[in-house]
Amino acid sequence: MDTTKTFMPSGQNVERKWYVVDAEGQTLGRLATAVAAILRGKNKPSFTPFLDMGDNVIIVNAAKVKVTGKKMDQKIYYNHSDYPGGLRETTLKEMMSKKPEEVIRLAVKGMLPKAALGRQMISKLHVYAGPDHEQQAQKPEVLVIDTKKKY
Repeated sequence: MDTTKTFMPSGQNVERKWYVVDAEGQTLGRLATAVAAILRGKNKPSFTPFLDMGDNVIIVNAAKVKVTGKKMDQKIYYNHSDYPGGLRETTLKEMMSKKPEEVIRLAVKGMLPKAALGRQMISKLHVYAGPDHEQQAQKPEVLVIDTKKKY
């Protein structure tokens, strides 16, 4: 009797690549969706939902990302200090002027798993407001995000 074996990947033998993505002119949500899929490893044939199979992603020009509609004025980010009355609100426009890297990081983080696995995946994301990044030594490949393609 012939039994076929199912290949089960393990976390040790994952080959991680480095990608650099230019966010200039990209729509925030579509960019975040594509980057989240790469961080999870969904672009690889060996994708396993419960393992961190993803690659490292560097996003440059985060300050030049665009949004549609009235989101600049109407989208609000909330955080709380854990003290009574400690709720703070920040609009997308304020966030883009102060910390544009955080806007992309939060958008991608919301699309990843919500446990230790997601925290491990988001650590492979590096976002920079300008065109320069600190990971030249890793020799990242340029990745062009096509918004029509499913990642």
